Amino acid sequence: MFRHALRAALLAGGLFAGLAPALAEGSRLALVIGQSAYRSVTPLPNPANDAKAMAKMLGEAGFDVTTAADLSQRDLNKEVGDFAAKIAAKGPDTVALVFYAGHGLQIDGENYLVPVDVDPRREADIPLQAVRLNDLLNTLNSVPSRMRILLLDACRNNPFPAISQNAGRGLALVDTKTGAPGTFLSYSTSPGAEAEDGTGANSPYTTALLQAAREPGLPIEQAFKRVRVAVNKVTEGRQTPWDSSSLTEDFRFVGATDAGAANAGPRPAVAKRSVDEWKRSLEGKPIEAANEIIVGDGSVEAYEAFVALYTAPPYGPQAREWLDLHNRMAAWNEAVLINTVASYQGFLDRYPNSDLTPTARKLIERLRNRPVVTPVVAAANAAIPAASAAPPVVPAVAAAGPTCPCSQTPPPARKLEKRVEEKPARKRDEDPPKRAGRPPRRDPGDDVVVYAPPPPPRVYYGPPVRVAPPVSIGIGGGYGRVPQNYPARRGYGY
Repeated sequence: MFRHALRAALLAGGLFAGLAPALAEGSRLALVIGQSAYRSVTPLPNPANDAKAMAKMLGEAGFDVTTAADLSQRDLNKEVGDFAAKIAAKGPDTVALVFYAGHGLQIDGENYLVPVDVDPRREADIPLQAVRLNDLLNTLNSVPSRMRILLLDACRNNPFPAISQNAGRGLALVDTKTGAPGTFLSYSTSPGAEAEDGTGANSPYTTALLQAAREPGLPIEQAFKRVRVAVNKVTEGRQTPWDSSSLTEDFRFVGATDAGAANAGPRPAVAKRSVDEWKRSLEGKPIEAANEIIVGDGSVEAYEAFVALYTAPPYGPQAREWLDLHNRMAAWNEAVLINTVASYQGFLDRYPNSDLTPTARKLIERLRNRPVVTPVVAAANAAIPAASAAPPVVPAVAAAGPTCPCSQTPPPARKLEKRVEEKPARKRDEDPPKRAGRPPRRDPGDDVVVYAPPPPPRVYYGPPVRVAPPVSIGIGGGYGRVPQNYPARRGYGY
């Protein structure tokens, strides 16, 4: 009997353990967009196929998938807004995924997803006609969710002849570690490079992603390592996907035991290796095997170690080109974030003849022609030392004179003189003078009429005071407070 009960308990424990990953993750939502039917340029054949294949795979992996194709700017913004509303309705335990296939551009250091109805005549038209990638990220970050995954097969060549000569190639680098934690971003190729649409039914990036994502129990970082290696091989080194992660939990497209659930749990810590450690790890390996290792890792340290050890073509020059491109795009990202004449000039000093040179020069001219806004200091801060405080700048309107009496500048200090107003002395046996309008007060002890004594001599300093201070004085038979602006009278002090 005991053995049967123990067996039942073990079976129940195993069942709950298998369900735990699925219950731990919560809802899974996906928005899949394919942009093929561009109106002003040659249509792209594969994005529509890529979107259909990704929607099918994500549905099998337990995602509630929303698909959209050939969207205008207005429709693209609407789909993103509706998707954010779905995430908010599902709750903060939701995994949100966006897959986009189509054209993407970088203009002035910003990345844009290109709707099918764009027809730019100049670079300034793209911000007006396209959808900024940062706006998409900000919209997803505006609603609580467990993690956000963005997969962009959008680094194809710039097809618009009016802007293709001056705009930078590919997409600009985006570091997810500087934003909200829990974000994973993947490009179909390196920042600053161009991806291929492919000759088959799907692009090289989507083909590799579909294969890696379907493997049960494979964490997302391991999946995209396989994607990098597969795309690099099939394109003979011309294209290497890139990703940036700020995930704090692990994620699997397909769980180890259940194809409809993925394991979500604490993300294992991965130790970062130095260049010297990578050199010791790669030394003595065949160049093909070493190249596959560094492409799968995708770190700058791994590439630096590889180019120091291997120079034979084609892998040596390809690794050197990847490293130079990555360093240039990192320097460009830093210059754009600082956004000063000095930052762009520093970029030009390091890379004077890159595809980003026209953009850097244009941004320098824009900053130099920007109107200077002079700050206005309303009042000096007494807590700031005089040596470190800059002199306040008074605008022309303020120099004309304040309109409020309370804000007027007090007059300069004057030498004060003591003035005493003396009253004529009177004899002790004389009756006190009577004051008009004031009835005599009676002493409660007898019926003798007693008059109020005269006020003492008033002492004040400086010029004649026109406003009485807020002090209590006796008027009539009682005491009261004189209003702040009560007019002062000479004589009795009220």
